[in-house]
Amino acid sequence: MSDKKEEIKEKSIEEQTFEIDGQEISLNELIESFKTKQDFTSKAKQKRREQQELKPYQAELIKLQRHLEDTDKKMIILFEGRDAAGKGGTIRRVTRYMNEKHYRIVALGKPTEEQKTQWFYQKYIQHFPRGGEIVLFDRSWYNRAMVESVFDFCTQKEYEDFMKGVKGFEKDLSRQGTILIKLYFSVTKDEQALRFERRKTDPLRQWKLSEIDMQAQERWDDFTATKYKMIKQTHSHTAPWTVVRSNDKQKARLEAMKVILNSVDYEGRDESLDYSLSSEIVISGAREIEIMDAQRAKSGKFIG
Repeated sequence: MSDKKEEIKEKSIEEQTFEIDGQEISLNELIESFKTKQDFTSKAKQKRREQQELKPYQAELIKLQRHLEDTDKKMIILFEGRDAAGKGGTIRRVTRYMNEKHYRIVALGKPTEEQKTQWFYQKYIQHFPRGGEIVLFDRSWYNRAMVESVFDFCTQKEYEDFMKGVKGFEKDLSRQGTILIKLYFSVTKDEQALRFERRKTDPLRQWKLSEIDMQAQERWDDFTATKYKMIKQTHSHTAPWTVVRSNDKQKARLEAMKVILNSVDYEGRDESLDYSLSSEIVISGAREIEIMDAQRAKSGKFIG
């Protein structure tokens, strides 16, 4: 009995255990349990606040969609950027309340052997919108300028042919009445690493990790150089790039919605909302090249 008393004396109050519903639990565990519940509650409240912030703009997206239906217009939105930059999450928020009959999300896998023998754009064109429809590409033909180029999934000639021809291809799209929006989601190296780490430990996100994702950090500079070439050579007046800084996912989602809403003069717009773009989050493709040129001139390399 005295030994037992000595054992209890040696323990701090936080380490001592209590019996609750037939189970022993330490004070430390009780405290952690309470903290976890607080964290969960705090995150839930934050998520609700974020949802409320987005809802007025999601309602505007429904009006935009209805306008496209009424005028038989077609819209294509490209979502490009590094792995874990927030493309998929933004697409889900943009389409959350839309009429499912009038939009499609396209995320193509590796080309089949048959597709490899076809005209490069053919596999994308078959998914293009009909009148009154929006098609959102989760990665697009620009895969050739980024992933395929960095990992040598295409030849140098195939890459060069794409870079020479894509502006003409997009000019034809615009001339024939398709509204084309090109969004590039830009995340920092440290933030990408954090998101990859969360994917590794979260069973609900582990499916997002691919072999290529695992090499993204190692090939960071290669992707940055390729991004620079892509934006510089394919940014145009008829099909401009809009760069969205996406370290803060919520702000990136909201600003991306504003970019889409500002692309069309649709009826019934709620003028009480703020449609102005944050200069800290949204940057034109031309301005992004200026920033990257300045980075290289100052430090001898691109930052991101």
